[in-house]
Amino acid sequence: MKVLMVLTSHDTLGNTGRPTGFWLEELAAPYYAFLQAKAEIVLASPKGGQPPLDPKSNELESQTELTRRFEADAAATRQLANTVRLDSVSPSDFDAIFYPGGHGPLWDLAEDQHSIQLIEAFLAAGKPAALVCHAPGVLRHVKTPDGQPLVAGKGVTGFTNTEEEAVGLTSVVPFLVEDELKALGGHYSKGADWAPYVVSDDLLITGQNPASSGPAAQALIDRLSSKSA
Repeated sequence: MKVLMVLTSHDTLGNTGRPTGFWLEELAAPYYAFLQAKAEIVLASPKGGQPPLDPKSNELESQTELTRRFEADAAATRQLANTVRLDSVSPSDFDAIFYPGGHGPLWDLAEDQHSIQLIEAFLAAGKPAALVCHAPGVLRHVKTPDGQPLVAGKGVTGFTNTEEEAVGLTSVVPFLVEDELKALGGHYSKGADWAPYVVSDDLLITGQNPASSGPAAQALIDRLSSKSA
């Protein structure tokens, strides 16, 4: 099993002057779920190298046992510092693709043609894709082979409007994930704010928030396991 994890390279939170990037829990929890499943993991980002970490995701109240484990894991942090460039990866080399969130992806990965084409290619090849928190917003330009929005008619979730309001960034982000998924025709559903909630619709797996990242990774592992059984 070989999994591609795609991280943002965007480090600025709109016009606030504050930093952003990927959310640490949404990398760490899936990373160790994949390792436990004996998967080979490749980390990629649009610019390659060290992707920006949202500093808020490593503040005390956001830390978890797995984020602390990741921070202390020399092999993991070395791999993170050396992500491969997104335009250098081929879907044929992987069994699945996973997108951690954080606010960064709303600016770069949502508009990145390599990312869009990768997701389309994975799904066209019958390979599952999982995206959590803000990362389902990366699907906004992804199409089906007949040119329709990928999420149209599909069960999906992602960071809720009320969660975005709670962190005070409703007017800062380029679009609201919940609104965008609904506008594209997705059958959007959600759980309680900040509680784990995952939706699986065939090859597409989406998670609502940071707490959903581990369960979404497990859903992806289960999907791969059932496919190979």
